[in-house]
Order: sequence, then C-alpha cells, then structure tokens
Amino acid sequence: MIKRLACASLLALVAACGSAPVGPGFYRVERGDTLSQIARSNRQSVQSIVRWNNLTNPDSIEVGQVLRVVPPPGAASTSGALRSNGGGGGSGGGSGGGNASASATPRPAPADSAPSAAPAPAISLIWPVDGTVIRRFDGNNSKGIDITAAPGTPVVAAATGTVVYAGNGLRGYGNLLILKHNGEYLTAYAHNRALMVKEGESVRRGEKIAEMGDTDTDRVMLHFELRYQGRSIDPSRALPPR
Repeated sequence: MIKRLACASLLALVAACGSAPVGPGFYRVERGDTLSQIARSNRQSVQSIVRWNNLTNPDSIEVGQVLRVVPPPGAASTSGALRSNGGGGGSGGGSGGGNASASATPRPAPADSAPSAAPAPAISLIWPVDGTVIRRFDGNNSKGIDITAAPGTPVVAAATGTVVYAGNGLRGYGNLLILKHNGEYLTAYAHNRALMVKEGESVRRGEKIAEMGDTDTDRVMLHFELRYQGRSIDPSRALPPR
C-alpha cells in the first residue's frame, strides 16, 4: 500500500510538473476548466487555442497543462473572423437577393487559418537506445515512442538530469525510470529488464541507465516519453533525425 501511495504521489508530481506562475499570454489549466471556458475568459475562439497549442483532442486537457491564450508572434486570433462571417447572412431574402448572395460569400481566411506546427521543444535529446521505432507519438493512444532492439541493449539518458523515479510500481510501464532535466522537462524510460541507477542520482547525457527488456509488455522494447510541464509531447521533435 505504501508503495502504491508513493507511486500515486509520483504521478501527481509528473502531471503537475511546472506549477510556477506562467508568463503573460499563457494560462495553467485548473481542475474543472474546459477549453471553451478558457477561450471565453480570454476572448478567443476555441479553434485558435487548439491551433496555437497543437491540441489533438480539445476535450482532453489536463490539470497543470499550460496553454497559450494569445496569438503567437505573426499570427492572429480567428475570433474576429468568426464574428464577421457569422452575421448578416439571413437578411435580404426578397428583392435584395444579389446582396444577400454577396454577403454569404466566404471571406478570405486569416493568415493563421492553416494548422501551425507546435514550436520545437526547448530541449535537445539524443536517442536513448539504438533500435527500430515501431510506434510513434500520436498524443492519444501513444504518449511516446516505442523502440525495439535485442534484450539487454543499453538504454542511455537522453539528456543530463536527475533520477526522480526508479521502480516498477506504475502498472503498464514495467521497470521504469523517470529523469527530471529542469523545471519543465521530464523523460521516461519503460519496460527495462534492469535499472542501473537509483532515485536521487544525477546522470549525464549518454550515460547508461538501464538495459532493454519486456517487463509489463509482450515484446522487448523501450517506451520513451518526453513531458513538458506535465503534458506528453512528441519526443521525436527534440531528437536528431535518423
């Protein structure tokens, strides 16, 4: 029971990572918040906030998650465009038919209407294992990337950091390591057969921290996650291309 409570506390720490005040133009999600409430209180459209934060599921925001609520440099909110396109379309049903048709003509979309890529993470990682990627991040069913290789293949720290968890108390992850790199970024390494470091230890980028295995999974693989302020983000955006 004590081990489970400790693991639950760790998960809360991971989810709430980065609880310091956020800067102007950003908002930290609180319990009970919805995206529409956040958009309304900041006088933005839900579509704009989804685009600025590269959200894959607007109905799945997490407590502690930090959202941009003002346009990024060079972009504009679509809230004004939505209001301008939404009015005046129903008037002039008789002799004014030509004007009604003109008013219903879609106006040019604002410059930022195309989906914009999320900014690259402000952390540089190395590949934690030499293997083949068999599953990539999608933000919903996959919160990281899965890499397969031979049993016992060395797993290395993707960046310099401190071990904040080393154990097997989190169901579905097997033998798991979590490294904290600064106040905003964590990396997680799951399904190892052996852990080479302990909680509280400092590790260097490229240092061996584990050996690949198949604990709590049906094949030998490393499940690798990158978290920014408690939210899973695509680790491949911080990794060198292969």
